[in-house]
Amino acid sequence: MTTAAPTPSSRELPHPAREEIRLEGVLHALSDPVRLRIVSELAAGDVALSCSHFDLPVSKSTTTHHFRVLRESGVIRQVYEGTAKMNGLRRDDLDELFPGLLDRLLAAAARQAARRGRG
Repeated sequence: MTTAAPTPSSRELPHPAREEIRLEGVLHALSDPVRLRIVSELAAGDVALSCSHFDLPVSKSTTTHHFRVLRESGVIRQVYEGTAKMNGLRRDDLDELFPGLLDRLLAAAARQAARRGRG
C-alpha cells in the first residue's frame, strides 16, 4: 500500500528554492522604491513583520502585488501565523548567492534617502 504525499495547505505560499533565485529577479524586485522600503524595514528589524505593519503610500491591492514580487523573486519569505501574513527577509539565501549585494543596496538606498532629506 502506498501513501500519498501530504497535500500542501492552501495557506502555504510558493517560494523559490535557494538555487532558483536569480540575480535579475532580485534586482527587479529591489528596483521599485516601495519594495526597497519594505526590504529596508525588514532588514532594520531582523524580525518577521506582518503586512499590516507597513505604512505604504499605495492601495492594499498594490501592496499585495509588491509583497508577491518580493516573495516570488526570493527576497522575502511569507508565512501565515493565524490570520496574519508574516514577512521575513531571506538574508541568508541572498548573502550566500550574492555576497554583499543586499548590504550595499540597502546602504545606497539609505544614502539616497538622506540626500533627499528623508533619512
